Amino acid sequence: MTAPLNRRYSIHGYTHGGLETAVPCLMIAPMHRTIALGFFLLSASALAIMPAEPERHVVIVVWDGMRPDLVSEQNTPMLWKLAREGVTFRNHHAAYPSATMVNGTAMVTGVYPGKNGIIANHVYRPDIDSHRTLDVELRSVVEKGDQLSGGKYISAPTIAELVQRTGARSVIAAAKTVGLLLDRQFGVQRDNGAVQSSVTLFAGQSIPTGAVAPITHALGPFPSAHLLKDFWTTKALMDVLWRDSLPTFSILWLGEPDLTQHENAPGTPAAIAAAKSADENLGVVLSALDEQNARATTDVFVVSDHGFSTIRRSIDLRKILNQAGFTAMTECNREPKPGNIILAGNGGSVLFYVIGNNSTVTRRLVAFLQQSDFAGVIFTREPMEGTFVLDEARIQTDRGPDVVMAFRWDNSKNRFGIPGMI
Repeated sequence: MTAPLNRRYSIHGYTHGGLETAVPCLMIAPMHRTIALGFFLLSASALAIMPAEPERHVVIVVWDGMRPDLVSEQNTPMLWKLAREGVTFRNHHAAYPSATMVNGTAMVTGVYPGKNGIIANHVYRPDIDSHRTLDVELRSVVEKGDQLSGGKYISAPTIAELVQRTGARSVIAAAKTVGLLLDRQFGVQRDNGAVQSSVTLFAGQSIPTGAVAPITHALGPFPSAHLLKDFWTTKALMDVLWRDSLPTFSILWLGEPDLTQHENAPGTPAAIAAAKSADENLGVVLSALDEQNARATTDVFVVSDHGFSTIRRSIDLRKILNQAGFTAMTECNREPKPGNIILAGNGGSVLFYVIGNNSTVTRRLVAFLQQSDFAGVIFTREPMEGTFVLDEARIQTDRGPDVVMAFRWDNSKNRFGIPGMI
């Protein structure tokens, strides 16, 4: 019997009704032009020598947190129809950890997290802030990271950057803050007219900063309600950013059904309604392409960044570790001491940073987790018995954690018949 959905899963104070998981994602392209996933693996040099095809366009529509098994003629008629007119990728899946910032960056760089540098939604970067964990997509964090690395906060070029290098225009419109990672426009030379008009819109903010002004003038301020955020962002793309011309490359990132599922769990009436809302926004995009007579020259991808599981158990991992004799924290008012553990909760996974890379504490931590009833797969920086090394999950970086733990998962169903419990 599944647990009630009103129970919450807590990782040091961070609670959700549903949890992001690596359920295979859906990607669709129009039948008239099949594009392999290799599109996302283009190198800068390869793109530079490709013959210009200004009449062709690429549009990616992301449904954040959408499970492919929830696509149906009843729930998502527009996507259902498009899937049958196009091509469904059968082996498409999320990168690990299966979280928004990780997979958004992986999608637009074409490389795994360990290579592009974004290995989680929440990380510990003492060179940016030694007192607390960080949200990797916050503007202040991104700007500081680029300053420290000479523009290599994301250490691989994005598709938008490659498009702009050819002198073509790109537009990112995201209802969530992940949009900044898709094209942060660091060091862009704006002496080309098409590049000057490239815009990144993310959760009501924009780069260039002034680009949001005509949008708020036309649509009003960015709303707070989940479904309205998607509607506003879709209208911004259609009515303002696409008004004069269709860019070479566009991304529309919808926040649903992810935001609603976090509050309710997958399969709930609210989650189904959120998926239907995303489907309606997809219909707006396709209608806009029809109005511009651009369907035949546009390759449309519909993709999810990750899946979703239902939470049935609540634990306070920080409290558990401290009771076991560790010194664990998510933030502190002083510099952490060697052997302290900084926890970075990331939904279905937790990153553990052992200050000073203390091997004794790390091994004791791993042994403790292995004996627990909540730990699933464990990854470690250094090889240890019963663990996988970080590189096997493609999340090894110079600034990475010492230990990563995935919470235990099974495929039992919630009361709405949706499999996947954590």
